[in-house]
Amino acid sequence: MQNVVAELNKFDLARGFTEAIRASIDYVLDGARTGRFNLLSDDVHPGERASVGAKLEYEVQRVFQWKKAKPLDVELAKSPVDLKSTVGDNWAIPKEAHCHLCICTQMRLKDSMHRTWLIRTHRSWLYRGKGNNDGKRGIAVDARNNWGVPLYDWTSLPLNPLTLLSENQVSQVFELGRGQEARLLRLFSFLPNRVIERSVILTVCAGNDDPMRRARAIKQRAAKKGLLLLCGTWVSDRAEAEAHGFTLRPGDWVAIPGGSKAQEQAVGSGLLF
Repeated sequence: MQNVVAELNKFDLARGFTEAIRASIDYVLDGARTGRFNLLSDDVHPGERASVGAKLEYEVQRVFQWKKAKPLDVELAKSPVDLKSTVGDNWAIPKEAHCHLCICTQMRLKDSMHRTWLIRTHRSWLYRGKGNNDGKRGIAVDARNNWGVPLYDWTSLPLNPLTLLSENQVSQVFELGRGQEARLLRLFSFLPNRVIERSVILTVCAGNDDPMRRARAIKQRAAKKGLLLLCGTWVSDRAEAEAHGFTLRPGDWVAIPGGSKAQEQAVGSGLLF
């Protein structure tokens, strides 16, 4: 365990797991096809929420470049290590991982938080009984608290900007029959001074052709409404965004209110474009 902890300390675990969890959630929501953006929404099946953990195993390996290795998931410091995660309060440890080292991640979706431990899952530390039909058993809370090694404390997950919209604003941004450009203008007007990732635009325009071209097409219309619309794809826009205190990656967007005070107030009020 000490060797594995030393190996893990070489990585920025909180940042890496944050990236992996966000990618897993985005994969399950499949916003570019379904238009979904909130994992806790009623249109997301509980089984889909549970599948975030299964996807996370592969995303963690991708982020940290840990290679798949038998008999468990990965090998760290020449020791087999299993990767487990839960959106609940406990993990289901299969027979093959009993008495082995496990990296256990807990996701608290309602609070957009996560944390991770390293623990050796001794059978004496697992809940008594036969477990479920696969022989999986949960970890006793006292054992986790007393013998688990916290890898990082509760860490925030980045919020999808669409979750910040009011119910009325959501209905306007996703209005059926309304063109992509009009709905994207509404999106940027409702969320000024907030970085909008490419995935958000794809979600708003789910099922439509070439939404990024539509976003580029509205820059002049946005300017007439008092919004400086910048895209991280262009060097000049990234420099302009930096001057306003925003760091844009390629594909990121930000709408910065400009022009008269009246225009800024109109933008902040959620006035329809």
